[in-house]
Amino acid sequence: MLWVTWWAWAAAALGLAILEMLAPGYILLGFALGAAVVSALLYGGVAVSLPWLLVICAAVALVSWLVLRQIFGIRKGQVKVIRRDINED
Repeated sequence: MLWVTWWAWAAAALGLAILEMLAPGYILLGFALGAAVVSALLYGGVAVSLPWLLVICAAVALVSWLVLRQIFGIRKGQVKVIRRDINED
């Protein structure tokens, strides 16, 4: 029952945070934050089943992704202008 050990969730959070550095986009960072919260809950002694752990992880990941998107996303009025098509060469 590896999913009830706090250090497994902490290792998953660390691995996802490292992968976020290689492929930025705030998606893996959200899952890393979700796994870190689940790890903290398990370390604190909260005992719940695997489905609830996954729901907590997913909910925290969604909320953190929305917050990160608001903070670091495209600002209002900012648009991406493509000046050169990669297929023109």
